[in-house]
Amino acid sequence: MKKQILFIHGGGEGGYEADTKLVVSLRTELGEAYEVHYSQIHFNDTLPDFGWIKEIGKEISLIKEKIILVGHSFGASMLLKYLSENRIQKKIDGLFLIAAPYWSGDEDWKQGIKLHKSFADRIPKDIQIFLYQCKDDEVVPFDHLKFYAQNLPQATIRKITNGGHQLNNDLSLIAKDIKSL
Repeated sequence: MKKQILFIHGGGEGGYEADTKLVVSLRTELGEAYEVHYSQIHFNDTLPDFGWIKEIGKEISLIKEKIILVGHSFGASMLLKYLSENRIQKKIDGLFLIAAPYWSGDEDWKQGIKLHKSFADRIPKDIQIFLYQCKDDEVVPFDHLKFYAQNLPQATIRKITNGGHQLNNDLSLIAKDIKSL
């Protein structure tokens, strides 16, 4: 039986299309033993979380076996929000977060996507967490990784010298870590 992976793409204009290259890289690097699920999540501007939490829950529920979660950028931050605010019924073998932004500030549009102050205490303790960020990320400031590293001390931190926000569309390092589970 293939191991099941759910990849949640980044947001913004063209986020799904841009992250398709990441998914292709991940599928290539992982090979036939893994099945990578990749659906487009649409923004709903009328909801505080833009509708992502409900959509992530739906995507997770469609996979019947144990699951590995991978998120990029906005998708990574929404995976953290989902896991810290919802009871998870299935076994999650790993959480792989790439260039996750940390949302702060008082702007109205951010209120529904910000993490609860005690988010780290609400994530199931049996999930292995990996955090990745390139030092030359032009979208998410590198110091966001420091915030997550401080709040998730159990996480494995991967500081990558270069590759930008899209890691040069090369997820071989993430695939290696997934295979290590």
